[in-house]
Amino acid sequence: MSEYGIRLEFMDHVAVITIDRPQKMNSFNQTMWSELERVVAELRENLPRVIVLTGAGDKAFSAGFDVNVDNPQVSSLVEAVQKHDRSPVEKLIRHIRTAVDGLVCLPVPVIAAINGKAYGGGAELAVRCDLRVMDPDAVISFSEVRLGLMPDWGGAATLARLVGPSKASDMILTAREVKAGEALDLGLINRVSSPGRVLEESIELAETIAGNGPRAVRSALEVIRSACGVPMQEALELETESAITLITSGECYHGISAFLTKEKPRFPDIE
Repeated sequence: MSEYGIRLEFMDHVAVITIDRPQKMNSFNQTMWSELERVVAELRENLPRVIVLTGAGDKAFSAGFDVNVDNPQVSSLVEAVQKHDRSPVEKLIRHIRTAVDGLVCLPVPVIAAINGKAYGGGAELAVRCDLRVMDPDAVISFSEVRLGLMPDWGGAATLARLVGPSKASDMILTAREVKAGEALDLGLINRVSSPGRVLEESIELAETIAGNGPRAVRSALEVIRSACGVPMQEALELETESAITLITSGECYHGISAFLTKEKPRFPDIE
């Protein structure tokens, strides 16, 4: 049993994923990537209505890729760079992308509960989630350029779509720290939590979403995720087709009936 890993806990319709390597600022090495892939496979088999992602402890959400010399992946990269060998670098970057994509492309909302420092890949992982709640003492920094690197977990493309290319350039090219208040003003995050309560308030947000029609949430989320990457007319057509399919499924029967009788709706799970 590893002394660290990725912890998965189910709370009714909500799953909480904890990046559990606090002694290394919840950074990722090969073991952590394997653990993330294991957790994602488990989630595919038992899909919740909402996922919350956070870091263990109160210091870090995640410092991203573990760049310490005791990480064998770093040694492999150094050797590849010395030989100007593209293949090992490409293999690692595509492995990382596959692992991250596997999580954030699950067909349910993913909420980042940013409990501490989110640096480098940790910042990228946060912005690739659908929603972000941030502790008032947490900071976000796309710090890669300080090391002569650039975002490669999908963060640059995602951040540009999230806040616009100019604001994304400011954050990525300077590698500066962004505190919670500014992050909220920039539209980088959705909410600032009460001090020390980011996980609890993220779970409360997840439970609110989970109380809505699961088919409706998934259908709307699919359109939201796709809308920025396709022409407007294509996005509108996707919305129309998704709405027709959703209504035809009959899920709205439960919501409308509850509304008319002034009761709380109880939506069945998707089988």
